[in-house]
Amino acid sequence: MLNMFLIVEDRQKEDNKRYFLELMTSESFNVSNDIKSDGRKQNDIVYSFAAIVTATNDFSDENKLGNGGFGLVYKGKLCDGREISVKRLSITSGQGLVEFKNELILITKLQHTNLVRVLGCCIHGEEKMLIYVYMPNKSLDFFLFGLLYLHKYSRMRVIHRDLKAGNILLDESMNPKISDFGMARIFKQDETEAMTQRAVGTYGYMSPEYAINGTFSVKSDVFSFGVLILEIVSGRRNTCLSFLDTTVSLIGYVSLVSKSNSSSSSVLGK
Repeated sequence: MLNMFLIVEDRQKEDNKRYFLELMTSESFNVSNDIKSDGRKQNDIVYSFAAIVTATNDFSDENKLGNGGFGLVYKGKLCDGREISVKRLSITSGQGLVEFKNELILITKLQHTNLVRVLGCCIHGEEKMLIYVYMPNKSLDFFLFGLLYLHKYSRMRVIHRDLKAGNILLDESMNPKISDFGMARIFKQDETEAMTQRAVGTYGYMSPEYAINGTFSVKSDVFSFGVLILEIVSGRRNTCLSFLDTTVSLIGYVSLVSKSNSSSSSVLGK
């Protein structure tokens, strides 16, 4: 019985590795050489489905950390004692597969102290998951050095396109880590901006030219960073706010307050 289980487990691992190789060398994502760019082998970042089920206690509600457009996120603990976060792609999400491939590609290329480290992935039938280092202090809003790395000091220029408070995680020492690269785009060194027919991200954090025309660049992330700074300074969420019987965004609220006779304490929420 034990031998049969081991045979099934080995076959599953081989299927995972073969699918992963096909995924990463597909025509639309030609990155076969990039997998080895950081010294890791493909086998090192593929986890078995059984290991993830055990780690998350069969994806129990007690281990659920949150959810988003991509799917659900769970806390887990591997057999070697490492704590992990598991981003489980929603099976019904047709959009998610593109982001799944995109993030897998990016994690093989990006290494920085202010970026959340992705340990690998798990593929089992229709199930597709990304495995991260667990960040015990949830999320907050401070990430300047990681953002600077993405734009300037990385081997590639990366535009995140979905910077917001919920995508900045904190480790046990409260160090900020940028996460969620499903929407990110890589720019060539001579490329300054690009366009898309479908703007992705979170409204309220998008720059006007991106939300309206689909044009994005480094400035798009800088705009999102500015919104985060306003949230930190004002202590207000970037949601609809009321000012003089008018419903506005946080940016509109700050603009109206600054043009009125109100003091800075109105912006600071004091």
